[in-house]
Amino acid sequence: MKLTIGGRQSGAAALLLGLLLAILPTVPAWAHKPSDSYLSFKVDERGVTGQWDIAFRDLEYAIGLDANGDGEISWGEVKQKHAEIASYALARLEVKVNGQACALSPTEHLVDDHTDGAYEVLRFRVWDCVGPASAPEVLDVRYNLFFDFDAQHKGLLRIESPAGTLTGVFASDSSSQHFELRSHTLLEQFGSFFREGVFHIWVGIDHVLFLISLLLPAVLFLPHGSRGGWRPVERLGPALWDVLRVVTSFTVAHSITLSLAALGIVSLPSRLVESTIAFSVLLAAVNNIRPVVEEKRWMMAFLFGLIHGFGFASVLADLGLPRDALLLALVGFNLGVEAGQLVIVSVFVPLAFMLRATVFYRRVLMIGGSVIVALVAATWMAERIFDLKIITPR
Repeated sequence: MKLTIGGRQSGAAALLLGLLLAILPTVPAWAHKPSDSYLSFKVDERGVTGQWDIAFRDLEYAIGLDANGDGEISWGEVKQKHAEIASYALARLEVKVNGQACALSPTEHLVDDHTDGAYEVLRFRVWDCVGPASAPEVLDVRYNLFFDFDAQHKGLLRIESPAGTLTGVFASDSSSQHFELRSHTLLEQFGSFFREGVFHIWVGIDHVLFLISLLLPAVLFLPHGSRGGWRPVERLGPALWDVLRVVTSFTVAHSITLSLAALGIVSLPSRLVESTIAFSVLLAAVNNIRPVVEEKRWMMAFLFGLIHGFGFASVLADLGLPRDALLLALVGFNLGVEAGQLVIVSVFVPLAFMLRATVFYRRVLMIGGSVIVALVAATWMAERIFDLKIITPR
């Protein structure tokens, strides 16, 4: 079989292949729900206090909690590690109040359940580092938890002060952030949630692969009664109509469940959600190899989009935002997800249409790429279903 691609097509092929190679190295890190911790500060006239919720599964990897190696983490094992947990975590957090470095001291250890399992709840005090007449006006926070072994880890921050609620997201490339404890406009708050929505869809490899798997056949069709496999569409119009139906269905579906879950109206177990998301990626990829659903892929997008919405909502739900801030966060985050999704579609569709008639697209990307995605999704399913069992105190 000879692979022949023209000048413009070779450039488009190189770009699509480059995007694929950029995604694949990050795929193994997403077998589970992305690693998050939840950091909060409360600022009032008495000073600054903090609470840090850190997943047991991450602490197990970092310092080891399962002392007897039975695959379960008991309350007794966690209690024995309280001092080590506090030392490990607080050594990776730096806080400045009004420009002055502050000492951090643990005050209490608890356990709480989040959407993806049990978490250590470390409460601590940010010891006075400003004079009694100097009210906290500025917080500078440097966050370095788990970045040394998990570049995809995120720290989700909430600051409550008399001026209102502020939020932030720490990542390996944005580990230091500056917060002014003043009243922020609705537009500023909306912008922060919007950016988080864009970021979440771009790094949510399972969501991206599901969408791409559904869009790959948009520039192809199966002749009725033909066994010759996928054929390129002749005009852009039908392809755009197919893309519109798939993307709109996915958007409407995940917007519904994102809203219901973030507002606390409906809740599903994280393992069920994440495992079903992996199954949706597997099914979409297999459908490209052995087509069962062709013209009604928008129905698949809607059905599984409902589950993906619960995945999107986990970030907002676990932040524990006040109701007024949650509504603003919901709108901004959801629109950010849509904007990020639109960028992916606007890049992918023109390149796919340009390459639709090539062997590279129909055999390498459509079939070969779908085989790889199916194998990855099957691995995700296995790892998400058979996750480490955590026992919480009774």
